[in-house]
Amino acid sequence: MTIMTSLVYLLAAILFILGLKFLSSPRSARRGNWIAAVGMILAVGWTVVMLRGSFTLAGIIICLMGIVIGGVIGVIGARLLKMTAVPQMVALFNGAGGGAAALVAMAELLKLTDRHLAFPIGFPSVFAVAIGGISFAGSLIAFAKLQALIPGTPITYPGQQVVNGLLGLVILALAFFLLAMTSPAVGIIGLLALALVLGVTFVLPIGGADTPVVISLLNALTGLAVAASGFALNNFALIMAGTLVGASGTLLTRLMSNALGRSLGKILFGAFGQVRASTGAGAGVDTRPVRSGSADDIGTMLAYARSVIIVPGYGLAVAQGQHALRELADVLGKRGVEVSYAIHPVAGRMPGHMNVLLAEANVPYEQLKEMDEINSQFKQADVALVVGANDVVNPAARNSPGSPIYGMPILNVDQARTAVFLKRSTRPGFAGVENDLLYDPRTIILFGDARESLTRLAIVVKAA
Repeated sequence: MTIMTSLVYLLAAILFILGLKFLSSPRSARRGNWIAAVGMILAVGWTVVMLRGSFTLAGIIICLMGIVIGGVIGVIGARLLKMTAVPQMVALFNGAGGGAAALVAMAELLKLTDRHLAFPIGFPSVFAVAIGGISFAGSLIAFAKLQALIPGTPITYPGQQVVNGLLGLVILALAFFLLAMTSPAVGIIGLLALALVLGVTFVLPIGGADTPVVISLLNALTGLAVAASGFALNNFALIMAGTLVGASGTLLTRLMSNALGRSLGKILFGAFGQVRASTGAGAGVDTRPVRSGSADDIGTMLAYARSVIIVPGYGLAVAQGQHALRELADVLGKRGVEVSYAIHPVAGRMPGHMNVLLAEANVPYEQLKEMDEINSQFKQADVALVVGANDVVNPAARNSPGSPIYGMPILNVDQARTAVFLKRSTRPGFAGVENDLLYDPRTIILFGDARESLTRLAIVVKAA
């Protein structure tokens, strides 16, 4: 590697790090995306320049076709993407990265078939094939769950963990064989096939409520696979980019599991959200009465409140109500009402989903408050307005030791003077756990489509 190549890759790495740093805040996230994109363009462009002497005509045509096809799909897909589909897109991106890393490493291994693999090339290549294959297949299953192509609830079968354990052991044994003995093509292809199977069986039993953790974990696996392929190709840019993605994904996975109040092991192997037969007092349909209200009454109450905390959830994204919510918040602000947004770390279907959703509506960043910052303020809030959230405000996580979500940190909506829910029905949230807060005397439910309800509320507040 020449000095110029080293400097260009170092600059790209610096841009990656700066981009990641800016992504840590909603205020600077867009700038971080652009900075990281420039770093990637620089790294890819210089790699093409550096390898120009190695390209055949067929190789050039294939590369151009890949750039054109990928660019068109990426641009059109991003333009047409709905906010409810962002998690699916992220899962596909994760899968594409892991699959690409696995294929690159596999190509390197196939060059050395029926030979003893040198450890500096063999180990990272085998590692990238295995981890990249798991990430690719697992991401496709996560996408299918999010897109409702398969059930979002855990899909389990007897002896499932034993099967997964045996698959893992066979993959390890085959990897050791490829490194210690020879590398026949059938063994390399078999390694990839087993990794794909493990990716599928690994993600199937994970419930939809744990999707944010799964997405961040798959993101980390993709980063590790990319870094490993970078070692195989002796490409510093791949090593740096993959390491950053792997490290940030691992940290995010840890933060997400903490936000759910469960260990990573329980999330991955506990089949949380699995449908079970209902027993006890909570069995069957809950027939307790709820206190419903009209848009006129709730709008008037909001207009004369001093402090309103808005809790957005996935239902807001489904209703595409973020712009209507922003309009309501603006109207309240003009009346002197203090408005803030309480963001739970796992609200939505991916890490940061609510931040992205509200950023699309240009909600002021200073109004977005993380859970640890906002929780102490609910006691002083006149109204907690919950739009499409359920599990992240469910007091069962704090008060019911037998509940599946017990121990999960929640937003303290139950401590506000009045809680207002915008809901279509009183059905449980994504975790399938009944929310007793809906039946609290201090709770008012405005039934209907969230976007329509928010629009009506804004009209009432303006007229108050």
